[in-house]
Amino acid sequence: MSFNIGLSGIRAASSDLNITGNNIANAGTVGFKGSRAEFGDVYAASILGSGSNAQGSGVLLGNVAQQFTQGNINYTENSLDLAVNGNGFFVTSNQGALSYTRAGYFGTDREGFITNNSGARLQGFAVNAVTGQINQGVQTDLRVDTRSADPRATTSVESTINLNSTNVRLPVWQQAYDQQIATAADPANPTPAEIQAAEDAAQATFDPTNSSTYNSSTSVNVFDSLGNPHTLTKYFVKTGGNEWDMFTLIDGRQVPGNQLPTDPGFAPQPTQLTFDTVGQLVTPQPLNNIAGWVPLDSSGQPTGADSPAAFDIDLTGTTQFASSFAVTAVVQDGFTTGELAGLSIDDEGLLVARYTNGQTRTQGQVVLANFANQQGLTPLGDTAWAQSSASGEPVVGAPQSGTLGAIQSGALEQSNVDLSEQLINLIIAQRNYQANAKTIQTEDAVTQTIINLR
Repeated sequence: MSFNIGLSGIRAASSDLNITGNNIANAGTVGFKGSRAEFGDVYAASILGSGSNAQGSGVLLGNVAQQFTQGNINYTENSLDLAVNGNGFFVTSNQGALSYTRAGYFGTDREGFITNNSGARLQGFAVNAVTGQINQGVQTDLRVDTRSADPRATTSVESTINLNSTNVRLPVWQQAYDQQIATAADPANPTPAEIQAAEDAAQATFDPTNSSTYNSSTSVNVFDSLGNPHTLTKYFVKTGGNEWDMFTLIDGRQVPGNQLPTDPGFAPQPTQLTFDTVGQLVTPQPLNNIAGWVPLDSSGQPTGADSPAAFDIDLTGTTQFASSFAVTAVVQDGFTTGELAGLSIDDEGLLVARYTNGQTRTQGQVVLANFANQQGLTPLGDTAWAQSSASGEPVVGAPQSGTLGAIQSGALEQSNVDLSEQLINLIIAQRNYQANAKTIQTEDAVTQTIINLR
């Protein structure tokens, strides 16, 4: 029996050496999880069971258990290199066959699908084409959409401005006003109609090409439905203590009508702004709707964009204080077309595309899977595992939901093998192998002694 006991010990030590050697060989393998040998003792038993003083019959390899502890995370320069910080596995599909991995080597194939270095496609939740929201629970192959981002026409321009309360009426404005008042029946007590006529004459002096006809101005780009940029400029003219006129031109043209200041019949059409005694704008917002605008190109020809285009101007928060003219905020919601400039994946696995027009768009969400018994997974090689009856069903969800960990983009999880520990295990396995060989050698010597008896 000692031969069999020693032989079982040699087999166990050999298995231990194989497992330890495999761990050492994969110490640099991304996403690799080290294994350990789990042994059990053996006792011979009769049909009625073993006695209380039964002798052992050796050892056997009970299990090779993989250790799914967290490996170190190293950062790379590739935004599609992914690491899981916490529980969970990436889900990949190879022609419909699902596998699970912690190795986050990912890139794109010629069709734009996100794949690992074995060609398996990364799984995730897609985006609803209508709502732009993530389709939670609908698992699919993740794909990078490299198409240009569609433009969007401006529908609103919001500005926060301070108009200088120390400004006075401009000489050209005042002169035109006074000249009209002088024609009143009683210049000292003009009627409302005569005052309105004087203000109309003063407003007519506005000329966007002559800075002496307005106090301040500011511009912002707006976009038509084809993504063509146009310059919207607001001009401000002081008309009273707390009164201002605002003239709005697009590409230097009056809206509506697209008239240039040099065109016959050009008549400036201001919007009146009123402030209270503490400098707050009291004119209801939004101010007006820029309607009847026909987008034109630099030569004055229609761009082919939707016509008429319209959008709101909102000056909420604008003030009139005794300080320099300043634009403290400006927001417009249109943008031109954009080309794909880069990709990023956040902690929740959202795949976000960045475009040259400054916009971003979510293109999907990486999913993670977890199992009730991770050690029950079946190793497939290439640092991947398959579901088995022992592992249980996968629990699939978005990163950072439930017990699932977070995604780290631009990083890879290294092997969790501790080389120092494995080298010590090598020494122990070697000693065990030598000791069991000694058992066989000793049994052989005893057997030879018995055979040599006469």
